[in-house]
Amino acid sequence: MANRVAIELRDDVYRRPLETATERLGIGTGWKCVDVGAGGGDVSVALGKIVGPSGRVFAVDIDPQRRDQVAEIAARETQVIALTQAAEEMVLPEKVDLAFCRFLLLQVIDPRRVIERMASVVKNGGWIVIQEAITSAGRVGEAPISALSSSMKHPDIGIMVPQLVNRLGLEMTDCWAEAPVGLGDTSVSRYLEAMTDVLVVDEPVMLPPVVTTIARVTT
Repeated sequence: MANRVAIELRDDVYRRPLETATERLGIGTGWKCVDVGAGGGDVSVALGKIVGPSGRVFAVDIDPQRRDQVAEIAARETQVIALTQAAEEMVLPEKVDLAFCRFLLLQVIDPRRVIERMASVVKNGGWIVIQEAITSAGRVGEAPISALSSSMKHPDIGIMVPQLVNRLGLEMTDCWAEAPVGLGDTSVSRYLEAMTDVLVVDEPVMLPPVVTTIARVTT
């Protein structure tokens, strides 16, 4: 899953949920954010463009190579700072307005612990945005895409995030699901091919829906 082609295609087909979330929250100039599990830095750079030179984005990933990739990609975005940390042990030099993660909780051992750490670095009144998949809901025609969930610890964590947020005492303010769908030789079918080595162009493909959960931190 972690090959570069798959990640680039994923960032393309799942871009709309990120745009929807940032628009609904009204993220703007001067915001301080953290992208937890930043990977190749696509979200970090997108947030950097939104918050502008007066804002700041911490791109946190456990993999030092990912940190270097983010640093290279974000070199022109001086407000993006790459850090090597485990999400479960994350500590930032300052509180932020927004903590964001996407496709992270399905890979970690303890999703609740990660959400707790995200909440701990957010200012009182600030926001957490979590975007996670319901992998088993992906479809080729009417058949499930079972191959996508084989290497994930929590393949359907997206549906559980609202409950985790609630149990942690966070104020959930919005929650919805979006799923990329395509027919023919599209970025959707190419992403499926990158993940499964199977290119499907003669049946509709629905990639796993992403559940976006927005919560406010109040202490």
